[in-house]
Amino acid sequence: MGHPGIQLLFAGTIFSSAFLLFLVQPLIAKQILPWFGGSAAVWSICMVFFQVVLLAGYAYADWVTRHLRMRAQAVLHVALLLASLALLPIVVGAQWKPTGTEDPAWRILGLLFGTIGLPYFLLSTTGPLVQSWVARTPWGAQVYRYFSLSNLASLLSLLSYPVLIEPRSSLLQQANGWSWGYAAFVLLCAGTTLYMARRWPAGAMPLPSPAPSQAGVPDTPPRVADYLLWLALPALASWLLLAVTNHITQNVAAVPFLWVLPLSLYLLTFVLCFESDRWYRRGVFLPLAAAMLLLCAFGLQRHFVAEVRVALPLYVAGLFVLCMFLHGETAKLRPGPRYLTRFYLMLSLGGALGGVTVGLVAPHVLAAYYELGLGLMLTALAAAFVLRRQVRLRVCCVALAACCTLFLLVQVGSDRAGARSLQRNFYGALLAYDTPATPPSDSVRELAHGSVKHGAQFLDPARRREPTTYYGETSGIGRAIAAAPAGPRRVGLIGLGTGTLATYGRSGDVYRIYEINPQVFALADEEFTFLRDSRARIERVLGDARLALEREPVQGFDVLAVDAFSGDSVPVHLLTAEAMDTYLRHMRPDGVIAFHVTNRFLALAPVIAKVAEVRGLHAVLVHDDAAQADWLRRTDWVLVARNPQVLAREPVRAAAAPIATEPGQRPWTDDFNNLLGALK
Repeated sequence: MGHPGIQLLFAGTIFSSAFLLFLVQPLIAKQILPWFGGSAAVWSICMVFFQVVLLAGYAYADWVTRHLRMRAQAVLHVALLLASLALLPIVVGAQWKPTGTEDPAWRILGLLFGTIGLPYFLLSTTGPLVQSWVARTPWGAQVYRYFSLSNLASLLSLLSYPVLIEPRSSLLQQANGWSWGYAAFVLLCAGTTLYMARRWPAGAMPLPSPAPSQAGVPDTPPRVADYLLWLALPALASWLLLAVTNHITQNVAAVPFLWVLPLSLYLLTFVLCFESDRWYRRGVFLPLAAAMLLLCAFGLQRHFVAEVRVALPLYVAGLFVLCMFLHGETAKLRPGPRYLTRFYLMLSLGGALGGVTVGLVAPHVLAAYYELGLGLMLTALAAAFVLRRQVRLRVCCVALAACCTLFLLVQVGSDRAGARSLQRNFYGALLAYDTPATPPSDSVRELAHGSVKHGAQFLDPARRREPTTYYGETSGIGRAIAAAPAGPRRVGLIGLGTGTLATYGRSGDVYRIYEINPQVFALADEEFTFLRDSRARIERVLGDARLALEREPVQGFDVLAVDAFSGDSVPVHLLTAEAMDTYLRHMRPDGVIAFHVTNRFLALAPVIAKVAEVRGLHAVLVHDDAAQADWLRRTDWVLVARNPQVLAREPVRAAAAPIATEPGQRPWTDDFNNLLGALK
């Protein structure tokens, strides 16, 4: 076989491994999202897992290439490839479902290791391992182009999932399709490995002479400074990736899929910087990076975050420019072929450290999303080290770091000014604060989760039992509760917020509240009085509502309020046909299920209407402009019932409107759902 055919085999192996590597990330994350409340933090923890296993894969590649001859490498690697086939198809078992009391981060890491650990590990080894073999072939001078090819495959995979794969296939089809693709990759990789073992059985593989494009890559031992930069620069790029993703999905715009954009740009910078030296130019990117550092650091102030049209492009562009600088400087430090796997190992270790710091450490150490400000400051200091031999540039970088620090302190001060409580955990940062008003009787205490407000309560004792924000008497849920039978009522609430709906509770009523975040229960008790002021008996269930309802005996609800769809963390598993079946099991024959679908970015009413239609139920939309009071918000609620006469009762009938569904629209199920199709 000639060189072109062998090069194609190598390129196909690397491309398929990278494509599958990044395709499995959204695929497996979507499988487990329903078990953890649909929280956006699930993606961050998955990213930490992927980076840590990638590090293990690179460490394996570095060890075997330095300690084993080619035939021993082949035996070991082919054996692992064949063993990994036993884990197919990649479907997460029900035994991994959480109970609601464990730490969700460690549960996610455990189930990922148990489900896709070995296949993902082997996919992650392929890039560095095959490139180390390529480096010892006659065409090895272009080895870094294979690294660029792998990142291009990752980028294509990531972009194809939400646009091409998710809307057209069920989760089971996706898992089976990926598993067949992985089996094909195993054949390709085994073929590449066996070819190398046959071609160079003794392991004495000739090193290529540098081509002109590689003339600046000497095969000399790296210095300590090189090792430090190989570690620090990718660590900061990974840090900024997760920090910017957290910032824009939680604080700027609560839009689904927004995590795809930062990761795509991050991968694109890898593609450009390692494809050749022509893309990264210091003269262009240094001033751009300095400007972006200042603008992004300044933008962390709360009033700036509210301007979505400014903040969103700023942080996306800032991530691209800063990652071009960090990855461009990393590419300038790439070593000769002898130290190739060591170089990739350090890059991977840096990426894992950055990911672990932001994904696992920051939620337990920082009270809010301060990791972005810290990352900007550290990037400026890293630039000062990279440019340490140019005094003027070094001084400018230190000054930039000082400015970033100042803006970070302003952000912290702004968050704490007027804040009664600032807490953070796996599910995000919660801020309780007072908003004074004139007259003083209009002053309120509010609860915010990033850019999403979860409720408010009047501070005036005479008004603190008044319903506010999304829960006024003319809202869909207010009308549903008012239309419920006259006797003692049993009401279920999925999603607590401040506990505003408990104010509708009467003597003899039971309000059963399902909430996944223990900090929300704590804040509702400590900072708000809706729960303790309620005349109803309050029951609490900690954990994912659907999992809890599946385990519980029949509750017999008159009204069930499903209030968990504001913002980015849309728990899709609460909107499927199977979820509707679960709710119906707990409803009285004339009960009403109320879905809160107020959302700037998603049209969820047709989704619920379609599910209701296929289950033989009736659905209406109650839109409330809330023009009668400044403390109420415009809302949309979808009310679903078995009996259409229930929805014809006053005061529901006065505001009910039919919901149009699209021809050919597929109902959402646990196996198929498409958020992209619900975007407004």
